[in-house]
Amino acid sequence: MERVQKVIANLGYASRREAERLIQEGKVLINGNVANLGDKVTTSDVIKIEGVTLDKTKSNDKVYYLLNKPRGVVSTSHDEKGRKTVVDLIDTDKRIYPVGRLDYDTTGALLLTNDGELTNKLIHPKNKVEKVYLAKIKGIITGTDINKMKNGLVIDNQKTSPCRVKLKSYDKKTNTSMVELTIHEGKNHQVKKMFEVVGYDVLKLTRIRFAFLDVKSLKSGEYRILNPKEVKRLYSLGE
Repeated sequence: MERVQKVIANLGYASRREAERLIQEGKVLINGNVANLGDKVTTSDVIKIEGVTLDKTKSNDKVYYLLNKPRGVVSTSHDEKGRKTVVDLIDTDKRIYPVGRLDYDTTGALLLTNDGELTNKLIHPKNKVEKVYLAKIKGIITGTDINKMKNGLVIDNQKTSPCRVKLKSYDKKTNTSMVELTIHEGKNHQVKKMFEVVGYDVLKLTRIRFAFLDVKSLKSGEYRILNPKEVKRLYSLGE
């Protein structure tokens, strides 16, 4: 027996986090009964999500895409407001979903897949998968504020883990700085909130690298399929 959210993720319907959200919203049924977080299922149980019965016998080949996410696209597999999603940008007949999220106005490296096991591995804090961001901020950031960010800041009543922060450039005429930030957490709006705590507004934010994957060869909105060596390397992270 396995937890229902894990089964949903492994079948490629949604990430485990998304599956948990669907369960909490009462959209998942097990044998006709509303599922609860923590419920376990066997191969004979019938799982239905938003009226769709999961086919546990259907072949579910794993696929992996790296997208250079453009601005103005939401990082989800389905948006109730009808906005364009990152999944809409990928030409595939597989039911894929993003690994983690980038804000609506944040651009850059985003992985999409139907591999629930890998997704859970990459987003789990214990594996410390690096995410590298380049932020354009209003103001000339000081060394004191950089050190504060490096040592961790309290956002949403939780302290962020130590991270790497590097001033890449600054422009006194426009009163802006370009700052590179490397974190391994995935708190909601974390980068923007960290800059906010030390007194700077983020004007533009791009994730330039996820783990070892960058999007230098991809134009905004373009994507590519990961090769087997890259997938194997992602699986090895945190081991």
